[in-house]
Amino acid sequence: MEHIALYRAWRPQSFQDMVGQQHIIQTLQNAIREQRVSHAYLFSGPRGTGKTSAAKVLAKAVNCERGPGPEPCNECPSCLRITSGNIMDVQEIDAASNRGVEEIRDLRDKVKYAPTEVRRKVYIIDEVHMLTTEAFNALLKTLEEPPPHVMFILATTEPHKLPATIISRCQRFDFRRVSLEEQSGRLAEICQKEGITADADALQYIARLSDGGMRDALSILDQISSFTDGQVTYQQVLGMTGGIPSEQFAKLATSILEGDMGRLLELVEQLMQEGKSADKCLENLLYYFRDLLMIKMVPGADKLTDRVLNPAEFRDMANGFSRERLFQIVETLNRYLGEMKYATHPQTLFEVALMKLCTMQQEAVPPLAASSSAVLRETGADGQPAAAGELEALKRQIAALEKKLEQAIQAGGVSGGGRDQGGAQRQTPAASPAPRVSSSSKLPPQLDKFIASKDSSDSNAVYKQWSTVLQAVKEERVTVHAWFVDGEPVSVMDDAVLVAFKNTIHRDTTEKPANRQVIENVFASRLGKPYRLVTMMLRDWNEASQKSAAKPGSEELRLEHEHDAAEDKSEPWIDEAIQLFGEDLVVIKE
Repeated sequence: MEHIALYRAWRPQSFQDMVGQQHIIQTLQNAIREQRVSHAYLFSGPRGTGKTSAAKVLAKAVNCERGPGPEPCNECPSCLRITSGNIMDVQEIDAASNRGVEEIRDLRDKVKYAPTEVRRKVYIIDEVHMLTTEAFNALLKTLEEPPPHVMFILATTEPHKLPATIISRCQRFDFRRVSLEEQSGRLAEICQKEGITADADALQYIARLSDGGMRDALSILDQISSFTDGQVTYQQVLGMTGGIPSEQFAKLATSILEGDMGRLLELVEQLMQEGKSADKCLENLLYYFRDLLMIKMVPGADKLTDRVLNPAEFRDMANGFSRERLFQIVETLNRYLGEMKYATHPQTLFEVALMKLCTMQQEAVPPLAASSSAVLRETGADGQPAAAGELEALKRQIAALEKKLEQAIQAGGVSGGGRDQGGAQRQTPAASPAPRVSSSSKLPPQLDKFIASKDSSDSNAVYKQWSTVLQAVKEERVTVHAWFVDGEPVSVMDDAVLVAFKNTIHRDTTEKPANRQVIENVFASRLGKPYRLVTMMLRDWNEASQKSAAKPGSEELRLEHEHDAAEDKSEPWIDEAIQLFGEDLVVIKE
């Protein structure tokens, strides 16, 4: 006898034969039972999930000579002829090859004639999204108000390409991908009836390869059973489909974890010698690390993926990587996978991607994150409340210290500003609140000493090495460099480097504790000794330097006349104006 492909031989002939679409089957059966069948249906979903098969079963159910009933009998002449496609009143139209307006007009003209062999005419239009705009317009009115003896069933894998006017005139059913368990059970049932011996893990792997499509799973099973003479094993499935066992990915992951590039390149060469494609290997490796990340972060995550056959092995491997590194690996592999579409030598790009993963640091974490990780390791209970509590306590302590430091800096800026500007700065009465000073005009403490040290030997040494410092900051963290490059060194005093900024936002961002730490680490490594970073605005520095040059001495920044200040003190409303608007905006005229 001529061999019939398994997906054709086991095509569902009744609703009960369909796998994984129970929500649709029950709705259609209830509609037939209650005689509430619609005139138009839209079946959408991935390929191989049973859209066209369900349409044919529905056509048989409404036209069965023993019905209409929730199941066709598949024995009467009407059911048998619809199954074989030998009845003119049930037509299956391929919209991909009959997409023009003339074909739809011809269909529209035939719709008005009554059926001659069964109760209802049924038009099954497959891949309906391929119709042209003109064809949709020609179908629209007929689809909305067809004769009572006509039913339309539209099937598509891309419902978003259909006009909203078509969708709104149909009852829409979305077919879902068949689950791994349902596919494996159906394949085992078919193997038993076909006399095929198959291992359970082999059938599970076939189901995973089909991506939820039952037709694809049967096609793969048919191919492999022919090759193996009815004996289907897991290794044979891998060999036939070009798949890679999880053990190979585990070896790759172990080499990445240990940074063993030699072993890694040997494994890649071995995969290529076995005929595997580089892009498929990279894609599957991305899925592997994605599953590692899911298992590490989400309890019971082995239920969230169909690729994990042995959760225990995945969990052991996941424990060897930190979460941060797994995120980095997934992002890197995803980027290289996008580039591989345009690569002339995919294997080379695959090797470069793996070597890049090897050279990644385990993780570059700030001190707070490092201490948090230490707490988690010491407790040995990843995510337990005790470790979380200690982590929160550390965060609160650091936040309190940062707040105190900021208050101290602001207090120093106010007092320093008062000293530097001398008589120009008015003393606030003891009972009055001190005026607020913005961060942009905040002056560092001991500004007069910085001005005196601007031409010192230490300052000149820092000026000469500044380009080296900027380059080192860029290498350490490019985002910090983007803000820090706006500043320029203006003075060095003892253990502090004063940097003046042109832009307020650049100064404020550089002042953040994490960014400051990066810069001070570079100071220590490139300038030969540890220095503190002190900042101010460049305009304030220039103004203070000019005042110092104009009137040197202990009162070098006192540029206003003392008698003016004495006269101002006699007017309380002047003090109030200066307190409200700031001295820069207040001009006193006689």
